[in-house]
Amino acid sequence: MTSPMIPPSLLPEGLSDRLPPQAQASARLTRRVLDTVASHGYERVMPPLAEFEDTLTQRLKSMRAQDLVRAVDPVSQRSLAFRPDMTAQVGRIAATRLAVAPRPLRLSYAGPVIRQKASQLRPEREKLQIGAELIGSDSAAAAVEIVNVAIEALQAAGVTGITIDFTLPDLIDALAAGPLPLAMHEIEPVRTALDAKDAGALAAISPAAAAYLPLIEATGPFHAAMERLEALSAQLGGAIDSRIAGLRAIARPIGWDITLTLDPTERHGFEFQNWFGFSIFAEGFIGEIGRGGSYAIARADGADEPAMGFSLYPDPLIDAGFGDESPRRLFLPLGHDAARAAELRAEGWHTVAALSGDEDGAAQRCSHWLDGGEPRAY
Repeated sequence: MTSPMIPPSLLPEGLSDRLPPQAQASARLTRRVLDTVASHGYERVMPPLAEFEDTLTQRLKSMRAQDLVRAVDPVSQRSLAFRPDMTAQVGRIAATRLAVAPRPLRLSYAGPVIRQKASQLRPEREKLQIGAELIGSDSAAAAVEIVNVAIEALQAAGVTGITIDFTLPDLIDALAAGPLPLAMHEIEPVRTALDAKDAGALAAISPAAAAYLPLIEATGPFHAAMERLEALSAQLGGAIDSRIAGLRAIARPIGWDITLTLDPTERHGFEFQNWFGFSIFAEGFIGEIGRGGSYAIARADGADEPAMGFSLYPDPLIDAGFGDESPRRLFLPLGHDAARAAELRAEGWHTVAALSGDEDGAAQRCSHWLDGGEPRAY
């Protein structure tokens, strides 16, 4: 049976081109975020697009083979994987090539990532990821820095109406192993019921599971939700007081113009985070535009190194016009003054030089043309 002819211009599902002016807007937004992060001491690394599959999956405990786009390396005959997330690569760099660098180690990155399958909310399989990782600490002080750097970077990119939604990714495990014990077979149903905020389903699991009902109420605007979480901790003899104190410390320096919310049992997207995580939302956009939190990097000696970081996924921002600045484009006719054109470029003009006498500067999207030594509007 003959396969149907595929148009030569068709790209694989979930992949797309960025054309002018969006490609330039993407580069500009990336630069603003990276420059902001760099101003806080984060130095850039540039890991490769693909690595050996086993190397990529061993650094973060949640990296799953089913998320990877794979190929066979024709040189080594080993399985290669295209990165679905750059955090694991930064972890590898920190654990190997920068293993003896002083801690805390601050690194930043930007580049495309690709996943085998897209989500229902976001059909794109290839995304731009920009982020920063603070390696060697997962303290509340590190979390304060990471959250505030993420906010500052988004604000530098022109984003307003920011919401930070905090979570405690391993809270259920900690409670189930201690003050609110659960049988092993109950833990996953409890997580599922809490994800759905389904009080009835939670209570139906068992009396032990019903003890987790206050966590549903401890969801919503940050300060009110924290009071409910504090009340639960008091009932448990202060079992989660340290986590609450950490959240309070992280929230304290955040500006009044940032909305804070809490969902202590949220776990979507936080498969490798441990005690603390956060999602970033922006007004006018569906779904999160970034996330971060604390996690552990597996070192070669088998020990775990604490770390904290955030990743931004700015493609929806770029699609909405963030980073788009229409440059002043100047058409240079044949025989123009090259020295004067160089001066104008130094002043911020983008020049388009004629290659023949019949070119139309307006068709080249130029707003002005060089008349002698001065720009003139069309």
